[in-house]
Amino acid sequence: MAASRLPGKPLADIHGRPMIAHVLDRAREAAIGPAAVAGGDAEIVAAVREAGGVAVLTDPELPSGSDRVHAALATLDPEGRHDVVVNLQGDLPTIDPAAIRALLAPLDDPAVDISTLVAPIHTADEAALTSVVKAACAFAPDRSTAPVLYFSRVAIPWGEGALWHHIGVYAYRRAALARFVALPPSPLEQREKLEQLRALEAGMRIACARVDFGPFGVDTQADLERARRLLAPPAGDHA
Repeated sequence: MAASRLPGKPLADIHGRPMIAHVLDRAREAAIGPAAVAGGDAEIVAAVREAGGVAVLTDPELPSGSDRVHAALATLDPEGRHDVVVNLQGDLPTIDPAAIRALLAPLDDPAVDISTLVAPIHTADEAALTSVVKAACAFAPDRSTAPVLYFSRVAIPWGEGALWHHIGVYAYRRAALARFVALPPSPLEQREKLEQLRALEAGMRIACARVDFGPFGVDTQADLERARRLLAPPAGDHA
């Protein structure tokens, strides 16, 4: 709720419903398992429950979304019935459910601990933005998944070839998530301000699935207006 550029954004109205309810819709539409919201604010939890969703109130002092997901799992699934958990950011109301499903493909390799998504970078301006995180990965001609060797805010790797925009959603093996949140912040994580580098520095394996277009996060009022346009109901549909 304390987002500096768009305060209260999880509850921002999109056609009569809070943004977090739309994100929950996308998670449900992916149809890969139960969907729930891990919220650090009572207002978020109340809004989700009012919208008919499942929500868990977590400690607002937790340092990251991964910690929040791990804490919520202790309430939602104490028996450990689910061996994979997807961490979907709460500001992605327009994410394609197919992209969420694609997250599971890299986990077909039992050696992979964490999977994530990348989309192609199309312009030099996009490649130069430090807000656009790049993934050092390369895809074989017949493959849509690949290992990720590093993440950075600068354009990597060097030389001719595709560059890949990292999309900050993850699928964790349950044991990998528990290990990750128990690790202290790592030197490269602190230098690049990228949490996922903690996993790589600890020797964990991250792989990615390729999607054609990445979702956009709602960080500003302009982003919110764009989401409202994209999620507008068809003409004549007043549901």
